[in-house]
Amino acid sequence: MRLFNPLILAFSFGLAGNALADTDATITRALKAVIPDQAPDTIAETPIKGLYEVSYGPRLFYVSADGRYLLQGNLLDIHNMTNLTSERQASLTKAALDKLGEQNMIIYPAQQEKHKITVFTDIDCGYYRKLHSHMKEMNERGITVRYVFFPRSGPNTPSYFKAKNVWCAADQRQALTDSKNNKPIESKSCDDPIDKHLQLVRELGLKGTPAIVLEDGRIIPGYVPPDKLEAMLDGKMALPR
Repeated sequence: MRLFNPLILAFSFGLAGNALADTDATITRALKAVIPDQAPDTIAETPIKGLYEVSYGPRLFYVSADGRYLLQGNLLDIHNMTNLTSERQASLTKAALDKLGEQNMIIYPAQQEKHKITVFTDIDCGYYRKLHSHMKEMNERGITVRYVFFPRSGPNTPSYFKAKNVWCAADQRQALTDSKNNKPIESKSCDDPIDKHLQLVRELGLKGTPAIVLEDGRIIPGYVPPDKLEAMLDGKMALPR
């Protein structure tokens, strides 16, 4: 039986660790040229030698070990027929929502919860209003709905201030339902998370509402009726691509 010298093993692992640290530093320095105000959250090896995965919150890039080349797109494992990028982005999206926390969401809980979704919504979006009109049915189907605001018109616009007024209302859920029905909401100010919501929207690269995020971080764009949504959550229907 071959015996290994623990000193040699420790030295080898030390060299490997130093090499990884050097690569991380090289990539970090290179990326400052394109993203100067933010350091990467993670740098990790990919199955492709010399190609590294870099994340900035939920955003994902691939960078060569020398920091010269940057790729943005999907990394596919043809052998296993899996999209490594979408799987990783889903996990990063889930982590971002966990970091935001339910204390910064408006939640319509199902009494017999089977599934939980997070919906990025614009109060003035017609498709959001259509989705919200099915809230009772979604809750009855065991789907808890968590709302995060995405006023598409941006900060300091009517939709933005409507979101703030809803958040600051004594009864947030009733105020959100009233806003859907074009009922006026009392103007109030309070410590609200709307700017945090918009920052997360930018990080996720969302373009439209409603955007439905599943528990595992996968995103369904646009309106889906309750029966089809339940089928997707139960795994009986494929998610739209």
